[in-house]
Amino acid sequence: MRLARLGEGKSGGYRVIIIFKKEERTFFVFGFAKSDRGNINQVEIRGYKELAKEYLGLTEEIIDRLVKKRKFIEI
Repeated sequence: MRLARLGEGKSGGYRVIIIFKKEERTFFVFGFAKSDRGNINQVEIRGYKELAKEYLGLTEEIIDRLVKKRKFIEI
């Protein structure tokens, strides 16, 4: 996902990696300024897809436990 930087638009903004399942849950995974790096590569994309399968397969009970252990942060 591309996010605009205040006063600069999307071209000078940020990229954010999110994992979501419509109307169920969303995980913020990674964010970076486009000025720091251009994009993510194919190896990273494959890794995020695998991570998405894992995260979206978690039960509410497991997510609650991870939040309590501060492995996940609820925002």
